[in-house]
Amino acid sequence: MSVYNKTEVRSPTFVLIGIPGLEAAHIWISIPFCVVYLLALLGNCSLLFIIKTDRSLHEPMYLFLCMLAVADLVVCTTAVPKLLSLFWFHNGEIRLEACLTVFLIHSCSTMESGFLLAMAFDHYVAICNPLRHSAILTHPAVGGMGLAIVLRGTALLSPHPFLLCWLPYCRSNGISHTYCEFMALIKLACADTRIHGAYSLTVAFLTGGVDFILIFCSYVLILHTVFHLPSKGARLKTLGTCVSHICVILVFYTPAFFSFLTHRFGHRVAPHTHIFVANIYLLVPPMVNPIIYGVKTKRIRDRFLKFFSFSKPLK
Repeated sequence: MSVYNKTEVRSPTFVLIGIPGLEAAHIWISIPFCVVYLLALLGNCSLLFIIKTDRSLHEPMYLFLCMLAVADLVVCTTAVPKLLSLFWFHNGEIRLEACLTVFLIHSCSTMESGFLLAMAFDHYVAICNPLRHSAILTHPAVGGMGLAIVLRGTALLSPHPFLLCWLPYCRSNGISHTYCEFMALIKLACADTRIHGAYSLTVAFLTGGVDFILIFCSYVLILHTVFHLPSKGARLKTLGTCVSHICVILVFYTPAFFSFLTHRFGHRVAPHTHIFVANIYLLVPPMVNPIIYGVKTKRIRDRFLKFFSFSKPLK
Protein backbone atom coordinates (compact mmCIF):
# COMPACT_ATOMS: atom_id res chain seq x y z
CA MET A 1 0.00 0.00 0.00
CA SER A 2 1.39 3.38 -0.96
CA VAL A 3 2.65 5.65 1.76
CA TYR A 4 0.59 8.48 0.34
CA ASN A 5 -2.64 6.57 -0.04
CA LYS A 6 -5.44 8.70 1.39
CA THR A 7 -8.22 6.13 1.09
CA GLU A 8 -9.53 4.10 3.97
CA VAL A 9 -6.94 1.79 5.43
CA ARG A 10 -8.79 -1.48 5.86
CA SER A 11 -5.69 -3.44 6.81
CA PRO A 12 -3.97 -1.67 9.70
CA THR A 13 -0.51 -1.76 8.14
CA PHE A 14 1.67 1.33 8.25
CA VAL A 15 4.93 2.43 6.68
CA LEU A 16 7.61 4.12 8.76
CA ILE A 17 9.07 6.95 6.71
CA GLY A 18 12.03 7.64 8.96
CA ILE A 19 13.34 11.20 9.15
CA PRO A 20 11.44 13.28 6.55
CA GLY A 21 13.74 15.29 4.32
CA LEU A 22 16.78 13.23 5.26
CA GLU A 23 15.90 9.96 3.52
CA ALA A 24 19.03 10.14 1.38
CA ALA A 25 21.18 10.36 4.51
CA HIS A 26 19.50 7.47 6.37
CA ILE A 27 22.40 5.09 5.78
CA TRP A 28 24.88 7.61 7.19
CA ILE A 29 22.66 8.52 10.14
CA SER A 30 22.32 4.83 10.96
CA ILE A 31 26.07 4.49 11.64
CA PRO A 32 26.20 6.71 14.76
CA PHE A 33 22.80 5.37 15.84
CA CYS A 34 24.13 1.80 15.64
CA VAL A 35 27.33 2.71 17.51
CA VAL A 36 25.38 4.49 20.23
CA TYR A 37 23.05 1.48 20.58
CA LEU A 38 25.94 -0.98 20.88
CA LEU A 39 27.62 1.27 23.48
CA ALA A 40 24.34 1.44 25.40
CA LEU A 41 24.09 -2.36 25.40
CA LEU A 42 27.71 -2.78 26.48
CA GLY A 43 27.59 -0.06 29.13
CA ASN A 44 24.33 -1.04 30.78
CA CYS A 45 25.02 -4.79 30.72
CA SER A 46 28.45 -4.16 32.22
CA LEU A 47 26.93 -1.91 34.86
CA LEU A 48 24.36 -4.56 35.80
CA PHE A 49 27.01 -7.27 35.96
CA ILE A 50 29.41 -5.19 38.08
CA ILE A 51 26.76 -4.14 40.60
CA LYS A 52 25.31 -7.65 40.80
CA THR A 53 28.68 -9.31 41.44
CA ASP A 54 29.97 -6.74 43.95
CA ARG A 55 27.99 -6.97 47.17
CA SER A 56 29.54 -3.74 48.45
CA LEU A 57 27.56 -1.95 45.70
CA HIS A 58 24.22 -3.33 46.89
CA GLU A 59 23.23 0.08 48.23
CA PRO A 60 20.09 2.10 47.39
CA MET A 61 21.78 4.39 44.84
CA TYR A 62 23.29 1.51 42.88
CA LEU A 63 20.12 -0.58 43.09
CA PHE A 64 18.14 2.32 41.61
CA LEU A 65 20.88 2.64 38.99
CA CYS A 66 20.34 -1.04 38.07
CA MET A 67 16.62 -0.42 37.66
CA LEU A 68 17.39 2.58 35.44
CA ALA A 69 19.78 0.46 33.36
CA VAL A 70 17.12 -2.21 32.76
CA ALA A 71 14.58 0.43 31.67
CA ASP A 72 17.21 1.99 29.38
CA LEU A 73 17.89 -1.38 27.75
CA VAL A 74 14.18 -2.03 27.13
CA VAL A 75 13.59 1.43 25.63
CA CYS A 76 16.45 1.38 23.14
CA THR A 77 16.10 -2.32 22.25
CA THR A 78 12.39 -1.87 21.50
CA ALA A 79 13.02 0.97 19.04
CA VAL A 80 16.49 0.61 17.51
CA PRO A 81 16.33 -2.77 15.68
CA LYS A 82 13.35 -1.63 13.59
CA LEU A 83 15.02 1.75 13.05
CA LEU A 84 18.16 0.08 11.69
CA SER A 85 16.06 -2.25 9.53
CA LEU A 86 14.35 0.82 8.07
CA PHE A 87 17.60 2.70 7.43
CA TRP A 88 19.59 -0.26 6.09
CA PHE A 89 17.02 -2.34 4.21
CA HIS A 90 14.19 0.19 3.66
CA ASN A 91 11.95 -2.17 5.60
CA GLY A 92 9.49 0.36 6.95
CA GLU A 93 6.29 -1.68 6.78
CA ILE A 94 4.83 -2.44 10.18
CA ARG A 95 1.45 -3.75 11.30
CA LEU A 96 -0.62 -2.11 14.00
CA GLU A 97 -0.03 -5.05 16.33
CA ALA A 98 3.74 -4.46 16.13
CA CYS A 99 3.17 -0.75 16.63
CA LEU A 100 1.67 -1.52 20.02
CA THR A 101 5.23 -2.00 21.31
CA VAL A 102 5.13 1.78 21.63
CA PHE A 103 3.58 0.95 25.01
CA LEU A 104 6.96 -0.45 26.13
CA ILE A 105 8.82 2.65 24.96
CA HIS A 106 6.52 5.12 26.70
CA SER A 107 5.99 3.09 29.87
CA CYS A 108 9.71 2.41 30.35
CA SER A 109 10.49 6.07 29.66
CA THR A 110 8.07 6.87 32.46
CA MET A 111 9.87 4.36 34.68
CA GLU A 112 13.21 6.00 33.84
CA SER A 113 11.84 9.30 35.11
CA GLY A 114 10.60 7.59 38.27
CA PHE A 115 13.99 5.98 38.94
CA LEU A 116 15.69 9.37 38.57
CA LEU A 117 13.26 10.72 41.16
CA ALA A 118 14.04 7.80 43.48
CA MET A 119 17.77 8.51 43.10
CA ALA A 120 17.13 12.18 43.93
CA PHE A 121 15.28 11.07 47.07
CA ASP A 122 18.26 8.88 48.01
CA HIS A 123 20.57 11.89 47.65
CA TYR A 124 18.19 14.03 49.71
CA VAL A 125 18.07 11.54 52.59
CA ALA A 126 21.84 10.89 52.45
CA ILE A 127 22.67 14.61 52.63
CA CYS A 128 19.83 16.12 54.64
CA ASN A 129 19.21 13.25 57.06
CA PRO A 130 22.34 11.04 56.92
CA LEU A 131 21.87 9.39 60.32
CA ARG A 132 18.56 7.86 59.22
CA HIS A 133 19.57 6.97 55.65
CA SER A 134 20.09 3.26 56.33
CA ALA A 135 16.90 3.09 58.40
CA ILE A 136 14.75 4.80 55.76
CA LEU A 137 16.15 3.26 52.57
CA THR A 138 16.28 -0.40 53.52
CA HIS A 139 16.34 -3.08 50.81
CA PRO A 140 12.57 -3.76 51.20
CA ALA A 141 11.91 -0.01 50.93
CA VAL A 142 14.05 0.24 47.79
CA GLY A 143 12.26 -2.77 46.28
CA GLY A 144 8.89 -1.27 47.15
CA MET A 145 9.78 2.05 45.54
CA GLY A 146 10.99 0.26 42.42
CA LEU A 147 7.80 -1.80 42.23
CA ALA A 148 5.65 1.31 42.69
CA ILE A 149 7.48 3.05 39.83
CA VAL A 150 7.00 0.04 37.53
CA LEU A 151 3.30 -0.24 38.43
CA ARG A 152 2.80 3.50 37.85
CA GLY A 153 4.37 3.31 34.41
CA THR A 154 2.38 0.21 33.51
CA ALA A 155 -0.97 1.48 34.81
CA LEU A 156 -0.81 4.97 33.32
CA LEU A 157 0.38 3.80 29.90
CA SER A 158 -1.67 0.58 29.61
CA PRO A 159 -4.55 2.41 27.81
CA HIS A 160 -2.16 3.18 24.91
CA PRO A 161 -2.64 -0.12 23.00
CA PHE A 162 -6.42 -0.06 23.43
CA LEU A 163 -6.73 3.57 22.32
CA LEU A 164 -4.69 2.84 19.20
CA CYS A 165 -6.62 -0.35 18.36
CA TRP A 166 -10.01 1.33 18.68
CA LEU A 167 -9.17 4.17 16.28
CA PRO A 168 -10.26 3.98 12.62
CA TYR A 169 -7.41 4.78 10.24
CA CYS A 170 -8.39 6.27 6.89
CA ARG A 171 -5.66 8.76 6.09
CA SER A 172 -2.14 8.26 4.79
CA ASN A 173 -0.61 5.08 6.19
CA GLY A 174 2.84 6.69 6.27
CA ILE A 175 4.18 7.41 9.77
CA SER A 176 6.61 10.32 9.69
CA HIS A 177 8.83 8.82 12.34
CA THR A 178 11.39 6.07 12.94
CA TYR A 179 9.11 4.19 15.35
CA CYS A 180 5.38 4.06 16.14
CA GLU A 181 5.22 7.14 18.33
CA PHE A 182 1.78 7.57 19.96
CA MET A 183 1.06 11.13 18.77
CA ALA A 184 2.33 10.35 15.25
CA LEU A 185 -0.08 7.39 15.04
CA ILE A 186 -3.20 9.18 16.22
CA LYS A 187 -2.61 11.88 13.59
CA LEU A 188 -3.42 9.19 10.99
CA ALA A 189 -6.86 8.49 12.49
CA CYS A 190 -10.01 9.84 10.86
CA ALA A 191 -11.82 10.19 14.21
CA ASP A 192 -11.79 12.92 16.83
CA THR A 193 -8.55 12.40 18.78
CA ARG A 194 -8.78 15.33 21.20
CA ILE A 195 -9.36 12.95 24.10
CA HIS A 196 -6.29 10.95 23.10
CA GLY A 197 -4.19 14.11 22.98
CA ALA A 198 -5.50 15.25 26.35
CA TYR A 199 -4.77 11.82 27.82
CA SER A 200 -1.20 11.90 26.50
CA LEU A 201 -0.66 15.40 27.88
CA THR A 202 -2.08 14.43 31.29
CA VAL A 203 0.09 11.32 31.55
CA ALA A 204 3.18 13.28 30.56
CA PHE A 205 2.50 15.85 33.29
CA LEU A 206 1.66 13.26 35.97
CA THR A 207 4.91 11.41 35.27
CA GLY A 208 7.75 13.44 33.80
CA GLY A 209 6.34 16.81 34.86
CA VAL A 210 5.65 15.90 38.48
CA ASP A 211 8.89 13.90 38.74
CA PHE A 212 10.94 16.85 37.48
CA ILE A 213 9.24 19.25 39.93
CA LEU A 214 9.94 16.89 42.84
CA ILE A 215 13.56 16.41 41.72
CA PHE A 216 13.98 20.17 41.53
CA CYS A 217 12.50 20.59 45.03
CA SER A 218 14.80 17.89 46.42
CA TYR A 219 17.85 19.67 45.06
CA VAL A 220 16.67 22.99 46.48
CA LEU A 221 16.60 21.32 49.91
CA ILE A 222 19.94 19.63 49.25
CA LEU A 223 21.59 22.95 48.29
CA HIS A 224 20.08 24.61 51.36
CA THR A 225 21.70 21.93 53.53
CA VAL A 226 25.02 21.99 51.67
CA PHE A 227 25.49 25.74 51.93
CA HIS A 228 25.00 25.52 55.68
CA LEU A 229 27.90 23.09 56.09
CA PRO A 230 30.77 24.56 58.14
CA SER A 231 33.67 24.18 55.68
CA LYS A 232 34.19 24.81 51.98
CA GLY A 233 35.78 21.38 51.58
CA ALA A 234 32.71 19.65 53.04
CA ARG A 235 30.45 21.63 50.72
CA LEU A 236 32.46 20.74 47.62
CA LYS A 237 32.71 17.07 48.59
CA THR A 238 28.95 16.84 49.19
CA LEU A 239 28.12 18.58 45.93
CA GLY A 240 30.52 16.25 44.14
CA THR A 241 28.37 13.28 45.11
CA CYS A 242 25.45 14.85 43.21
CA VAL A 243 27.26 15.71 39.96
CA SER A 244 26.65 12.35 38.26
CA HIS A 245 22.93 12.40 39.04
CA ILE A 246 22.52 16.00 37.88
CA CYS A 247 24.26 15.19 34.57
CA VAL A 248 21.97 12.19 34.02
CA ILE A 249 18.91 14.34 34.79
CA LEU A 250 19.96 16.96 32.23
CA VAL A 251 20.71 14.33 29.57
CA PHE A 252 17.31 12.70 30.12
CA TYR A 253 14.94 15.65 30.58
CA THR A 254 16.38 18.13 28.03
CA PRO A 255 15.56 16.12 24.88
CA ALA A 256 12.42 14.71 26.55
CA PHE A 257 10.89 18.13 27.17
CA PHE A 258 12.02 19.44 23.77
CA SER A 259 10.46 16.45 21.99
CA PHE A 260 7.25 16.63 24.01
CA LEU A 261 6.74 20.40 23.61
CA THR A 262 7.60 20.55 19.90
CA HIS A 263 5.26 17.64 19.14
CA ARG A 264 2.32 19.50 20.64
CA PHE A 265 3.13 23.20 20.35
CA GLY A 266 6.17 23.61 18.07
CA HIS A 267 4.40 23.64 14.72
CA ARG A 268 7.17 25.79 13.22
CA VAL A 269 9.88 23.31 14.17
CA ALA A 270 11.06 21.31 11.15
CA PRO A 271 9.79 17.68 11.30
CA HIS A 272 13.27 16.25 10.85
CA THR A 273 14.50 18.27 13.85
CA HIS A 274 11.74 16.94 16.09
CA ILE A 275 12.22 13.32 14.98
CA PHE A 276 16.00 13.54 15.29
CA VAL A 277 15.69 14.85 18.86
CA ALA A 278 13.11 12.15 19.66
CA ASN A 279 15.67 9.52 18.61
CA ILE A 280 18.36 11.21 20.68
CA TYR A 281 15.98 10.98 23.64
CA LEU A 282 15.71 7.20 23.13
CA LEU A 283 19.37 6.51 22.38
CA VAL A 284 21.65 8.98 24.15
CA PRO A 285 20.55 8.61 27.81
CA PRO A 286 20.97 4.79 27.77
CA MET A 287 24.47 5.24 26.36
CA VAL A 288 25.51 8.17 28.55
CA ASN A 289 24.18 6.98 31.92
CA PRO A 290 26.72 4.15 32.41
CA ILE A 291 29.53 6.40 31.15
CA ILE A 292 28.66 9.20 33.58
CA TYR A 293 28.42 6.89 36.56
CA GLY A 294 31.46 4.92 35.42
CA VAL A 295 33.60 8.04 35.19
CA LYS A 296 32.29 9.94 38.22
CA THR A 297 31.84 7.03 40.67
CA LYS A 298 35.20 5.65 41.77
CA ARG A 299 33.85 2.33 43.04
CA ILE A 300 32.13 1.55 39.73
CA ARG A 301 35.08 2.86 37.72
CA ASP A 302 37.55 0.63 39.58
CA ARG A 303 35.39 -2.47 39.13
CA PHE A 304 34.82 -1.62 35.48
CA LEU A 305 38.56 -1.32 34.81
CA LYS A 306 39.25 -4.60 36.62
CA PHE A 307 36.51 -6.32 34.65
CA PHE A 308 37.88 -5.28 31.24
CA SER A 309 41.58 -5.43 32.03
CA PHE A 310 41.29 -8.88 33.62
CA SER A 311 44.18 -7.81 35.81
CA LYS A 312 42.42 -9.20 38.86
CA PRO A 313 39.57 -11.67 39.15
CA LEU A 314 36.26 -10.24 40.36
CA LYS A 315 35.58 -11.15 43.96
